[in-house]
Amino acid sequence: MNLRGIIPPAVTPMTADHELDLTGLRRHIDHLLAHRVHGIFVLGTTGEFYAVDEAEKQAVVAAAVEHCRGRAPVFAGTGAETTREVVRLTKMAEREGASGVSVITPYFLKPTQAELVDHFRRVAESTSLSVVLYNNPGPCGLSIEPDTAAKLAGLPNVVGIKDSSGDLQNTIEIIRGTPRDRFAVLVGRDTLILAGLQAGAAGAIPASCNIAPALCVGIYESFAAGDLAAARDFQARLHPVRTALHLGTGNGAVKEAMALLGRPAGPNRLPIGPLSDEKRAKLRQVLAGAGLLPGGQPPDRFAVDTAGPSS
Repeated sequence: MNLRGIIPPAVTPMTADHELDLTGLRRHIDHLLAHRVHGIFVLGTTGEFYAVDEAEKQAVVAAAVEHCRGRAPVFAGTGAETTREVVRLTKMAEREGASGVSVITPYFLKPTQAELVDHFRRVAESTSLSVVLYNNPGPCGLSIEPDTAAKLAGLPNVVGIKDSSGDLQNTIEIIRGTPRDRFAVLVGRDTLILAGLQAGAAGAIPASCNIAPALCVGIYESFAAGDLAAARDFQARLHPVRTALHLGTGNGAVKEAMALLGRPAGPNRLPIGPLSDEKRAKLRQVLAGAGLLPGGQPPDRFAVDTAGPSS
């Protein structure tokens, strides 16, 4: 698999009473594909994988695969706390026709690096699907170390890693230690997409692509075309959008931003609640400043700040 480009971790739309909204999911997928994203990733952190049960996960994967109809590869998040559950979810994703799976590290236990290697190896050996490792040390409390990523890259169907560490040096060390001809390193911190591409990353899985797909795809396509000035401009406009997501709990502000842009995806499941009026006003101001809402003008530059929640 040629894993590259911008692959948004799609939100999971919900109805007002917090039930799955598969019609909304299909509509959102169409919006993302219209902006030339290179794949669709359902049931990631932004997709509230932690908040949906197994039957709902199957429904989301089936709906995404059926709706994409080969227009783009569909990746499904199958991470869980135990190897047994990850294998079961991965087999489900394979039955439903997903192109690959993304597997986050266990997020309550803190396995050793040796245990992580065994965990991911067992998952990879259980499926013919492509497997993308997911490193998100902030909420999970442990990191897939570069040496561990290098070992796992030797497995034939482990094709890449999403690094949401926010540590560019860590990303570079993973790039340096893995075969670039068959293993893709994808940036998971949206403020570092361009920096990651310049360091050799193959693309990104940015939560803010749900909000501003034109900016995310613009970074990648401009860089690929050799237009570094345009890529910098797109990255500068995206930067405050991503950092503003700290206004919500977890990824709660992503759906709030979508609603402000006229593309509502419903609420997040509790305990994540809506933003206060004050925070919503701040978010609106950021969206306008990035040129995403009428009346806003994108500023010439933004302060460099890579803080903010991981996607």
